[in-house]
Amino acid sequence: MSNPIIWHNPRCSKSRETLKLLEERGYTPQVRLYLENPPDPAELEHTCRLLGVAPITLIRRKEEPARALTDDMPADMLFAAMAADPIMIERPIVFHNGKAAIGRPPEDVLAILD
Repeated sequence: MSNPIIWHNPRCSKSRETLKLLEERGYTPQVRLYLENPPDPAELEHTCRLLGVAPITLIRRKEEPARALTDDMPADMLFAAMAADPIMIERPIVFHNGKAAIGRPPEDVLAILD
């Protein structure tokens, strides 16, 4: 069984619940504290492709820095903004076997597991 990667924020209840769910299913996820080790724009673009979503979907709109971002901004600007201020990135995101899922709700990640 290969282990998933989780972009994790320990202060986020959904992120903690998703990590716990993975561990309860027998996985030992590679935890990336993305606020301390933010993804670069290329990683964010790849993540959107894996998720099948537009960049604006990956943004937590209720975070203060994100309020200035709009749906019609070019993707490269959105990726750069998220990389510069990763608190804006939706969380948690789990990657496994070339797939990705956002853990909102945590059970959504089950669809990409073995």
